[in-house]
Amino acid sequence: MKILLLGEYSRLHNSLKEGLEKLGHQVTIVGSGDYFKNYPVDIRIENKYTKGIKLFIKKVIYKLFKIDVSSWSIKRQFFSHQTQLRNYDVVQLINENSFGCLPDIEIQLLTYIFKHNKNVFLLSCGTDYVSVKYAADNNLKYSVLTPFLEGRGSKKQFLHIHMRTSPPFEKLHFFLYERIKGVIASDLDYHLPLKNHPKYLGMIPNPINTDLLKYIDLKIEDKIIIFHGINTENYFKKGSDIFEAALDLVAIKHSDKIEIITVRSLPYKEYIHSFDRAHIVLDQVFSYDQGYNALEAMAKGKVVFTGADQEWLDYYKLKKDTVAINALPDAEKIAQKLEWLIENPDQLKIISKNARAFIEREHNGLNVATSYLKTWEMHSEF
Repeated sequence: MKILLLGEYSRLHNSLKEGLEKLGHQVTIVGSGDYFKNYPVDIRIENKYTKGIKLFIKKVIYKLFKIDVSSWSIKRQFFSHQTQLRNYDVVQLINENSFGCLPDIEIQLLTYIFKHNKNVFLLSCGTDYVSVKYAADNNLKYSVLTPFLEGRGSKKQFLHIHMRTSPPFEKLHFFLYERIKGVIASDLDYHLPLKNHPKYLGMIPNPINTDLLKYIDLKIEDKIIIFHGINTENYFKKGSDIFEAALDLVAIKHSDKIEIITVRSLPYKEYIHSFDRAHIVLDQVFSYDQGYNALEAMAKGKVVFTGADQEWLDYYKLKKDTVAINALPDAEKIAQKLEWLIENPDQLKIISKNARAFIEREHNGLNVATSYLKTWEMHSEF
């Protein structure tokens, strides 16, 4: 099949492409590379107004004329590649806002995609209308909105979440859902809001290319190394402030037994090697399942503090604290789990091996690619 993957978050589409190509399919990725992370793409369409003088010009033009130059720039780039964006057997969008444009421009680009491609599917991956509305309606005990509701972080820092349920993005959501063949969830955080939706085709776990991510035997020679990778833009959304508070608590008691490594907003090629020395990786708090950074760390055999809530344990039939550590939104509880591991280093080795085995079993890139193919074929017109 000839497959077009639109947009890229956290290397999901790159890993899927690698699996699909091994199975003999032709795959093209279009996107920005996820901004500072700079993932590989085949056709680059990017926001060129994110920093420096260009960002200043963008703000001035929007204030004076209510024109978003980023969206217009992306539109121009899109149509300069228009002949490369049609006649695919399957197209998959990474998110409802795959191009990152204002909704009216996004709809123009998607109209072209729908006109020239029969079988378009949508991923629920990253915040979208369905997941944000589900959280806003208090259907979850905690969510990405929790820090904002508790007064941590500014309205501006959470604007990219709140805007998903604004009238323009609601219009974009319904435009898409009227035209797609169906929507696939990438993990439980998106599966839960979509359950029983008529367009929902089910959850397909994130693909991980385990050939590229080798297991690193967990050797504890001196101090236990704890790694905390911070995405500055998502500092509160990911619960980085809670992790830092937990680390402060642990450092008071165990400063002689631990080493803490903190990095901020690294490009992917640097990030993926930045935690190689670590035994423990602190990923994110307000989730029920693992995102991509957590899964890749688990593939390398790290003990990851991340979303591993009861819903996830039930889905995969796992026991608590055997594959990953559930990072609750409570610094003291996270500190207690860290202390348990510091005082019982043999547990680190057990969880490390279990984590790798789990990735190979549930997130194997080739198996996941096969699941996508079956789902697409079942709901496509050829």
